[in-house]
Amino acid sequence: MEAFVNKVAESGIITFDLAPYIATGNVMAFDLKPFLFREMILREKDYRAALPTHNWQQYEGKEVAIFCSADAIVPVWAYMLAVVYIEPIAHSVYYGTTAELEKSLLYQRINSIDLAEFADKRIVIKGCGDTYVPEGAYVAITAKLRPVAKSIMYGEPCSTVPVYKKK
Repeated sequence: MEAFVNKVAESGIITFDLAPYIATGNVMAFDLKPFLFREMILREKDYRAALPTHNWQQYEGKEVAIFCSADAIVPVWAYMLAVVYIEPIAHSVYYGTTAELEKSLLYQRINSIDLAEFADKRIVIKGCGDTYVPEGAYVAITAKLRPVAKSIMYGEPCSTVPVYKKK
């Protein structure tokens, strides 16, 4: 009887999964909409009075996205004033929606990857999984790895689509 040989394991292919680079559970929103009068106008006096009573501790250690979900004209200083309260306790503050912040954090994490372990390696960027990975992340990781990788493929080690091969 022949011994089973796992050719994928012996191939030296590195599988790269983007899912662990996605921020989960640490992103929160600060929406200015509840501070608006009739969801249309920001009254400075009311806003300044409401900010000290807001529960700021919920943002402790979090990545916070500041935005206004109402279709209203919000003066820039209103966002700045919110940052004064959030910044001392949050991990970071970002202007934009939580989805935009999550993408920004993902790209930051991709950009901080140490390329040494990928030099002259065959890499498969994992294409299937339980976690949604934005298309832009695949673009970012390909751009990051292409200068050092021997080859880049998409999919699973047993079934890949060739993307790049060093000449």
